[in-house]
Amino acid sequence: MRIIVDTNILFSFFWKKSILKELLNNPSLELFSPEFALEEIKKYKNEIIKKTKISEDEFNRLRKELAVLVDFLSLEEYHEFLKKAILICPDPNDIDFFALALKLETTLWSNDLRLKKQEVINVMTTKDLLNNFEFLDYLEK
Repeated sequence: MRIIVDTNILFSFFWKKSILKELLNNPSLELFSPEFALEEIKKYKNEIIKKTKISEDEFNRLRKELAVLVDFLSLEEYHEFLKKAILICPDPNDIDFFALALKLETTLWSNDLRLKKQEVINVMTTKDLLNNFEFLDYLEK
């Protein structure tokens, strides 16, 4: 299953008990995100370190690990879907995620409930994913 992951979900990767870390071990799951999400993570580095109580070295190690586990795509790879994304996305900050979801014809993983206020892109919350029987079966193993 292919899923686009928003930045707030990616931030959760830095927490010690992150469901994202568990799901990344699921071989049937392919995660994608716009390349700028890595820059957002870098931008909020100090805040992430403070909230998660990890060292800067641990932050850097986890950021590198995340960059390997999630396929980060450049704007050039989905730019042709931006105009359509602008028309349907309820939050201007999430247009790139919608454009990428349109390009890959797949689901967006976000806990921002405003994004569900449209009918073009399937948006799943973490709770939705956990209620999906495939993921529950995987996590129980």
